[in-house]
Amino acid sequence: MLEQQNIEYKSEWKDEYLKWICGFANAQGGTLFIGKNDNGNVVDVKNVKKLLEDLPNKIAAILGIVADVNLHKTPQGHYIEIIVEPQPYPVSYKGEYHFRSGSTKQELKGMALDKFLLQKYGKKWDGVPIPNVSVSELKQETFEFFKEKGLDSKRLDEKCRKDTPEQLLNNLNLTDNGRLKRAALLLFHPDPEKFITGAYIKIGFFRSESDLQFQDEVHGNLFEQVERTMELLLTKYTRALVDYKGLSRIETYEYPEAALREALLNAVTHKDYAGCAPIQIRVYSDKIKIWNEGQLPENWTIKNLLQEHSSRPYNPDIANTFFRSGYIESWGRGISKIREQCSQAGLPTPDFKIENSDFWVIFKKDTYNKDDLSSKGLNERQIEALIHFKSKGEVTTSEYMKLYNVAERTARNDLKDLVEKKYLKKQNDKKLSKYVF
Repeated sequence: MLEQQNIEYKSEWKDEYLKWICGFANAQGGTLFIGKNDNGNVVDVKNVKKLLEDLPNKIAAILGIVADVNLHKTPQGHYIEIIVEPQPYPVSYKGEYHFRSGSTKQELKGMALDKFLLQKYGKKWDGVPIPNVSVSELKQETFEFFKEKGLDSKRLDEKCRKDTPEQLLNNLNLTDNGRLKRAALLLFHPDPEKFITGAYIKIGFFRSESDLQFQDEVHGNLFEQVERTMELLLTKYTRALVDYKGLSRIETYEYPEAALREALLNAVTHKDYAGCAPIQIRVYSDKIKIWNEGQLPENWTIKNLLQEHSSRPYNPDIANTFFRSGYIESWGRGISKIREQCSQAGLPTPDFKIENSDFWVIFKKDTYNKDDLSSKGLNERQIEALIHFKSKGEVTTSEYMKLYNVAERTARNDLKDLVEKKYLKKQNDKKLSKYVF
């Protein structure tokens, strides 16, 4: 059996292998074999009697844990099995914190160590109290904004109108032994970046992946960031489609406002603020990409996320406050709401992607864009024709032949293929070979 996440082989004992035991204890546990090579074959361990006496004592004295140390005898020789259980508290090796990840061991430092320690002690990043910041430094206008939103959504009752900021913060569980939590600063401080690097949003309009045309940065507390970002997306970065019903002017947006807001709130509540990178929104002529640094719950994949229809916020105190304000309409429906809104608007289902700690939500304007069509095995003529004739709603064989300077047979084959792939429908017309969208 080859080495894997919970198994490590060593041909002989060295005291530095206490680091591996430490790594197992801080992760999901595991087994360290002494007297086996990398392929798991027994190579016989020396000084068996002494090791059986020394190892339990060293593990207990240096790591502060108890591990099962077992001797096994085979025709090929002896080997020792050390079984390490996962520990509910952090285990250190001489002040170092090691962690088993996959089939490797790593020493935790910096932000990774901070998050590990918080997790072991049952805390979330946004729930850590910050010293030397008073409630008087928070923005009174934001408290009033929060109250009005909460009252409008019926998440708060009329009694809250008289609540002081201190009472609101306590009711929202944004204090810890009289000190403000990080979430309180992000939500209500006029300048949370004084305490948390990268706590803002960047928006840019791109002609291509490398061609940035213009950009904005949105600062302030999270309520202000969400409102200002939505305003920019709807008025500067996308255009409203105007229609009339009788004398009434009706505006619809290129992307559903509710879906964009939900995706933005997901980015804010899921963001790993310890990573110091701002939320980034890239707007293109045919799509919008919203990125945040963050993580799904342990062992989750995109499939879990879509099947569970749950947002499982990385920052629960921030998410709870948004919920109480009415920003988040219901728990656990963020992803499904985004998909439903886009479907109702006749847009493709957004893509949700995870790459390491990168989380993307990608809205696409319609199914007739080059990225989607290229992935469906269409040739360049077919792709360009679908985009070119979509606004007209139809295309004829003769128009196709003229536009691409191809023979009638080629045009008919291309259009027949588009019918089979359900991009077009063949319309019976005695005079023209007409295809409609």
